[in-house]
Amino acid sequence: MSDLKSLEKRIQALEHREEIRELVARYGIVIDNRDLAAVGDLFCRDGRFRSRDGVMDARGRGAVMEQFKGRYAALGPTNHFVHEHIVSLDDNDPDQATGVVTSHAEVVRDNEPMWVAMRYADEYRREDDRWRFSDRLLSFFYYLPVKNYSRFIGNTERMRAYETPQTADYPEALPTWDTWRDVPTD
Repeated sequence: MSDLKSLEKRIQALEHREEIRELVARYGIVIDNRDLAAVGDLFCRDGRFRSRDGVMDARGRGAVMEQFKGRYAALGPTNHFVHEHIVSLDDNDPDQATGVVTSHAEVVRDNEPMWVAMRYADEYRREDDRWRFSDRLLSFFYYLPVKNYSRFIGNTERMRAYETPQTADYPEALPTWDTWRDVPTD
């Protein structure tokens, strides 16, 4: 490959990564703004949004929008923040990519202030010349009332968004969580 073609390919990869990062940033903003039409526009026509705990699983743009209507009914004001974002472009298909996003949110759920830490495992696809979510899987590290944060952060049942406490999705459930002790370090 010539130097010019290599440079063009690298620049295009940077542009794709930046578009995908903007997609993720836009997600938090439109969620917080309750801009339902904009939420739908972030997803492919056959896009999916789901949670690891199985509470949420919508397939198709309209179903994703309807699912967010249901979430909004339980939520007051929210403020989402994106932290680290790792994007992997598909070497075999220039219109496919995956990503992992770490984030947190400050929310009011059923009139109670809560702090939430989460990760998204994303699949992205270029549709209509725009990057969109084709699959977004949400996992929770914790979902805790602000007043109980210090009490429950060290407990595996850190999911306190529902009436019955639930076990957090990560890190304890990750395959690496208990095996790190056996990994040679030299």
